[in-house]
Amino acid sequence: MSARPIIEISGLTKIYDLGQVKVPALRGIDFKVLEGSYTAIMGPSGSGKSTLLNILGCLDRPTDGSYRIGGDDVSTMSDRQLSRIRGERIGFIFQSYNLIQQLDVVENIHVPLFYQGKDINSYREHCEKLAELVGLSDRMDHRPMQLSGGQQQRVAVARSLANEPLMLLADEPTGNLDSKTGEDILEMLDKLHGEGRTIVMVTHDDEVAERAERVIHLKDGLIDRDICVGKQVAATPAPTSEADVGEAKKVRFRVKLNRGEKD
Repeated sequence: MSARPIIEISGLTKIYDLGQVKVPALRGIDFKVLEGSYTAIMGPSGSGKSTLLNILGCLDRPTDGSYRIGGDDVSTMSDRQLSRIRGERIGFIFQSYNLIQQLDVVENIHVPLFYQGKDINSYREHCEKLAELVGLSDRMDHRPMQLSGGQQQRVAVARSLANEPLMLLADEPTGNLDSKTGEDILEMLDKLHGEGRTIVMVTHDDEVAERAERVIHLKDGLIDRDICVGKQVAATPAPTSEADVGEAKKVRFRVKLNRGEKD
């Protein structure tokens, strides 16, 4: 049985109207993300990946084209409808953690459920289990200022799972962490993917992107490369010859366009 598409993007365009000047950020892109897959999105500054991230997270709307998540077209939804989709179908992991300083670990994990009107007393056990899942069973009553950066990001990962989302959307999840702590977070994401979670991650780091089954590289608002390695992704034909496999790996893992440019 083939995996169903969680994300379906078709002819997606985003143009920023600055008065006398119109700036095209996305110029008509098409791709799908299948359930249980792990996709990385890369690109230099100005490539359109931040705009794409905002649209994928239902934080912005496209100018034209369609975006379906879980089969529903969200591209023309109202703010209220988009808020519901964010709360029910997307688990966010931010580079800067975005924890609420006044709340402890369990209360921060509960935040997505709070916005759905679900009382913490009814879901405390659920949130505590998520804290245990990310290795914070001995820190449940700690507030963010009492946690290291890595521990705060663990809280963020647990929070992203609280609403049992269709997909996890990670924005530079290791960007504020040292290499060892970042590796721990990536291993956690690997484990979640191994359990069948759908992950879409935006990154500028080749080594981070290596963890994914697929790398979509944007350039000037278009998809410049779409390299698939895992078996679940069916967007680009898999390389067949030994030479093609070697070239795909070279493109994906060793060649970085615009090296030295900041994200």
